Amino acid sequence: MIRKALPTDAKAIAPLIVQAMGKLANKFSNTDDELKTLNLFEHFIGEKDNQYSFENTIIFEEDGVILGALNAYNGANLLLLRDNFLTYLKTYKNLKDFNPERETQEGEFYFDTLSVNSKAQGRGIGKQLITSGIKWAKNLGHQKIGLLVAFENQRALSIYEKIGFKIENDIKFVGDDYHHMVFKINP
Repeated sequence: MIRKALPTDAKAIAPLIVQAMGKLANKFSNTDDELKTLNLFEHFIGEKDNQYSFENTIIFEEDGVILGALNAYNGANLLLLRDNFLTYLKTYKNLKDFNPERETQEGEFYFDTLSVNSKAQGRGIGKQLITSGIKWAKNLGHQKIGLLVAFENQRALSIYEKIGFKIENDIKFVGDDYHHMVFKINP
């Protein structure tokens, strides 16, 4: 079942976001300590008004277990949603001059992270989350969805292409190279 996330889901969602982000998550937490990185994202998932908030997340749950999550929001709101997160990183993670590039922009609904528990992969959960994310974007009146895929993540690239996402351009984000993919929503 797919549903909107709740603040109480933060502990289950945090490992999924960290899995989706890979080494980027450690750049945000400014540590290689997995527990500290998980705690950072758990904190923000449980809070309102930030890009990783439960407010911006849908989950796939089966028998009371969260197996997948999609974190997404209006790209026009990125800087506002990012503000609390960056202020926290500067104050508590010693990232004083950390100013990540814009990964999305006005005019697109942005899929920030999508992840499925490794034990549940291959069951179509990711595709269900993507389909629900497309419906979510359409219901909010968006006509375009954007996301980033790391150059080396050919598996994800293939999945998104099968659904209809197309590479629009390539960008550098926090030192790594990504394909910026776009899905156009039919009215």
